[in-house]
Amino acid sequence: MPSVYIKTYGCQMNARDSEAVAAQLVARGYTLAPSEETADVILLNTCSVRDFAEQKALNKMRSLVAEQKRRRPGVVVGFLGCMAQSRGAALLDRLPDVDLILGTQKFHRTGEYLDELLNGQRAKAVDIGEEPASEGKIREHLLSGSGPKAPTAFVSIMQGCNQYCTFCIVPYTRGQERSRPLEDIVAECRELVQHGVKEITLLGQIVTSYGRRMIPMRDGKSPFVQLLEAVHEIEGLERLRFTAPHPKGYGDDLVEAYARLPKLAESAHLPAQSGSNRVLKLMHRGYTRERFLEIVRKLRQVNPGMGIATDLIAGFPGETEEDFEQTLSLVREAEFDQAFLFKYSPRRDTPAAMMEGQLPQEVKEERHARLMAVVNEVAARRYQAMVGKTVEILVEGPSKRNPARLMGRTRCNKIVIFEGSERHIGQLLPVRITRAGNFALHGDPAILGLEAE
Repeated sequence: MPSVYIKTYGCQMNARDSEAVAAQLVARGYTLAPSEETADVILLNTCSVRDFAEQKALNKMRSLVAEQKRRRPGVVVGFLGCMAQSRGAALLDRLPDVDLILGTQKFHRTGEYLDELLNGQRAKAVDIGEEPASEGKIREHLLSGSGPKAPTAFVSIMQGCNQYCTFCIVPYTRGQERSRPLEDIVAECRELVQHGVKEITLLGQIVTSYGRRMIPMRDGKSPFVQLLEAVHEIEGLERLRFTAPHPKGYGDDLVEAYARLPKLAESAHLPAQSGSNRVLKLMHRGYTRERFLEIVRKLRQVNPGMGIATDLIAGFPGETEEDFEQTLSLVREAEFDQAFLFKYSPRRDTPAAMMEGQLPQEVKEERHARLMAVVNEVAARRYQAMVGKTVEILVEGPSKRNPARLMGRTRCNKIVIFEGSERHIGQLLPVRITRAGNFALHGDPAILGLEAE
C-alpha cells in the first residue's frame, strides 16, 4: 500500500482540509507515513494569506525535490490548497519536478489523481477549477486507529468569502461563500459525537455568514445562530465553538446565544485588524472601532470571564503613527486574552498591494514589536488573574512543548498544562491553576486527586 505524508501550513481550515484528505486516502487503502523520509507521496497543503507562508512552502518543496525526489525518483510530491489555487500551473515553471497541483475546490479528488500518478496513467496533474457543491464533498474524519480518540473535532460548515477586505487574498483562493445544508452539518456532528468527540469547532472563512441567502431569519435569529442551536441539541456533545467570525456577524442574537446555550463555550475570536477608523475603512472592514468595542462590552456583560482573541495587522499601507497608536490603545481597552499579530504583507492582485503609502519593512518590524509588547502585557494580567481559580478543562492530549505532561483547554480557550496519564485524555476535569506562563496556565491535579498513574 502506498504511504502518504501531509504537511500543513496556515489556518484551522487548512488543518481540517488536510485531515479530510488523509482520511479519504486511508479509506482508499493508503497508509499514513510518520515522516516524509519514508512516504511514497508527500503533499504540502499551502497558505497564501502572507508571503512568508508561501515562501516556506516553496522552500520546503525545493528541499523535497533535492533530497527525496533525487534519492527516490518514484516519490510523488504535490501542492494542495490556497497557494496551489492562486498560482496554478505557474508553480511548474519554478518547480518542474512537482507532480500534483490541486486547488481549494478539489481536495476530494486527491485520491483519484494520486492513483493515476502512481499507476503511470498521468505524468502531471493540475486542477484548480471551480466545482459546484465542493463545500459538501469533504467530510471524512480520522476516527480509527489505536490509542485514545481525539476528543475535539473541526467541522467545515461553509467555504469561501464575500467580504473582500483590501489586504486579503482568501476570496480569490477560496471563492465565493458556499454554505452546506444545515441538516448535513448536524448529521456530521452527531456522528462525531457518537465516536467519542466531546467538543466541536465549526469552521468557515467567515463562519458568521453561514446560510445567508439560503436560510431565512427565524424569530430574529440568523441562519448561523439557528445552526448553533441545532448542533447544541446533540446529546453527548459537551462543548461547541466556532471560528473565524467577522465582527459584522455579531448581532444581538449571537451575543445572546452565549447566555442561552450552555454548551457554547465562552470564547470569541474577534479579528479587529486595526484600532483606527481611517485604516479600517481603507481595509474595507465594514465596522468602526466604537462598534468593535461595543461588541466586546456586550460579550463580557453576558459573561465577565469571556475569553476574547483577535487578529491585528501592523504596517498597513498609509498607516500613520497616530493610526498605530489607536491600535495599541484598542488592545489596552479591549483587554484581549490573546492576539495573532501580522506584519502587513502585500498579496498579489489585492487592492492594498497597489495602495500608496507602502511602509518600509523596518517600520513594520518596529510596530509589530511594539504591538507584541502591549499584547503580552495585557494578556499576562488576564492570565495571572486565573491563578488560584479552579477551572474545568477538556483534556486533549500530550502538551506539544512537553509531551511528558498533558494539556487541555478551559471553556474560555486558555491552555492548561498539568501532570496526568493517558486515562485522562477526553475527560472534563476540574484543575486548580497554580501559575501563569506565556499564554498558558499550569494546573495542579494533585489537589483534586488526579495524580498521574
